[in-house]
Amino acid sequence: MIHPKLLVRLIHINWVLVFHGLDEIVLKTHLFRPVRYLAVLSPNYWLKRQQEARGVRIRRALEDLGPIYVKFGQALSTRKDLLPEDIADELVKLQDKVPPFGNDIARAIIEKELGLSIDEAFAEFDPSPLASASVAQVHGAVLHSGESVVVKVLRPDIESRIHSDIGLLYELARFAERFWADARRLRPVDVVAEFERTTLDELDLVREAANAAKIRRNFEGSDIIYIPEIHWPLTRQKVLVMERIHGIPVGNIDELRADGADFKLLAERGVEIFFTQVFRDNFFHADMHPGNIFVDLPAKYIAIDFGIVGTLSLSDQHYLAENFLAFFNRDYRKVAEMHVESGWVSSSTRIEEFESAIRSVCEPIFEKPLKDISFGQLLLRLFQTARRFDMHVQPQLVLLQKTLLNIEGLGRQLYPDLDLWQTAKPFLEKWFHQRVGPKAKIDKLIKQFPEFAEQFPEIPSLIYKALDNAAHAKQQADTQNRELMLLRQQMANNHRRTVWAMLASAAVISVALLFQ
Repeated sequence: MIHPKLLVRLIHINWVLVFHGLDEIVLKTHLFRPVRYLAVLSPNYWLKRQQEARGVRIRRALEDLGPIYVKFGQALSTRKDLLPEDIADELVKLQDKVPPFGNDIARAIIEKELGLSIDEAFAEFDPSPLASASVAQVHGAVLHSGESVVVKVLRPDIESRIHSDIGLLYELARFAERFWADARRLRPVDVVAEFERTTLDELDLVREAANAAKIRRNFEGSDIIYIPEIHWPLTRQKVLVMERIHGIPVGNIDELRADGADFKLLAERGVEIFFTQVFRDNFFHADMHPGNIFVDLPAKYIAIDFGIVGTLSLSDQHYLAENFLAFFNRDYRKVAEMHVESGWVSSSTRIEEFESAIRSVCEPIFEKPLKDISFGQLLLRLFQTARRFDMHVQPQLVLLQKTLLNIEGLGRQLYPDLDLWQTAKPFLEKWFHQRVGPKAKIDKLIKQFPEFAEQFPEIPSLIYKALDNAAHAKQQADTQNRELMLLRQQMANNHRRTVWAMLASAAVISVALLFQ
């Protein structure tokens, strides 16, 4: 039974859709299908929804529904190849043009968090936000030291709205598991739990600042990406202050082209940054939509907004690296074997069949630039293969898959002729060689040598103890064996006595019967 509060929220969602002229979506759902004839009562049915384009209506509905729905729209906005152009162009506005909240509210939150007035904290503070997104908005400011900064402020009461929507997602996930045959494989409850963790982490700006500081250290001195510096004294859970950067938004393709950006190099560096974060650092920016990325011409990235980051376990990292490398080498049998070995598909899967299915999906996309690959068709084939071989969704990899789709979509916009596979393969081969090659093993041995040397004086005593324990163990085993032998002999003797006693008794009884 769905909770009353969640039922109210579900009704509110449908009301927002109807209000924005999307009643055709509402009335096609199973919940309202029995009463779809009531569409004639909707004003939009008679006005024929001529007031606004459908893309505008969808964008505004997502804005009214709240941060989780805005994030959904942001994710879709990075895949213009999968959406009608009019809808994709409108959803791009969700990246940094969500309606802002008032300046008075922003100032009140900042002053409460810092324990300082705006004038005490900043020499200048711009009341008009530079950008406004689903979780927070950003204002320009100048410190008393003269440094230009941006001040990120969480939206008021955002926690309660997110908790409400996540509760609804849990209910829908449980509902799906109960009534949808594929739900066990898709693991919707686990996926929602992973989404909940990353979304709630995004509400702590101190955590975001720490993420930014770590990625900044990882790319210190890099000529391919720059991460702004955090101003820790003015950073709190709901307020983050960092260095103000200047660059061209990566989504402004015309402006980049006019200013001489190197699109090919940008696309290749985007792939390099992704694989570097995932495999070298095991710490990656997992919200890389165009609203969070700028370009310092001709081809250097500037990244912001580190509220969502991802990491992998060492085993997942290893399996992914081997899968990618086998995939790039078209070794589909290896891909199939790694999926079974990692537990991503059932151990009862026939490797030959799975290999053939993977080949049929992957082979058509090789040696083609991004512009010539139909990702809609590719996703459809992947879903069919996953269903056929009962491939389970791995919630811990959802963030990585989302990030990879964002990177690929960005590359598609910047340089459609990019060969993603050939760009990524050399980097992955180099990483794999460094990680598991002979030199890596020698380096690991050298790294462990100080620890080994520290324990070296203890080795003779450890060997003596081990031998002494082994000797005692042998003596105890010999003693136990002798005792077991004696016990077996005693049991055998008792058994013989019992047999003779039974025979004697039988004889006596027989003689007695004969005499009688």
